Amino acid sequence: MDNDNNNTVNNLTNIESLVSNYQLKLENITSEIKQYKQMFKSILENDDEYQHISEEIAKLNKDKKIIKQKLLVKPETKDLVEKIKDYQYQIKEIKTALSDYLAQYVNLSGTNQIPSPDGGFFKIIYSAKLVKEDK
Repeated sequence: MDNDNNNTVNNLTNIESLVSNYQLKLENITSEIKQYKQMFKSILENDDEYQHISEEIAKLNKDKKIIKQKLLVKPETKDLVEKIKDYQYQIKEIKTALSDYLAQYVNLSGTNQIPSPDGGFFKIIYSAKLVKEDK
């Protein structure tokens, strides 16, 4: 039994090390990307033709925003926006419930597959990510 505990501890230590290494790689690459993006942005900002077109686009976007605001006050548009928001909320709620039910299914069945209505199977997958905790 001690050998199993030692293996588990060693495996956890190895996984923690791998996670730390990959997190550090991710941070380094993210930092490099930021530098390259800044260099690219600088090139664009120093190009007269690009700046001229950007200014024209900004004016058109401002005009577009004004027109959109006018359309948003119309009753039929307001109704559509409310319906969209309602459906988006329903989708969020359904996804949360589905996730909970799938977790229960995996715990009860011991498998990560569930039959689909068409006779096939769905595979249940999980996604994990690191989020820094506040101290």
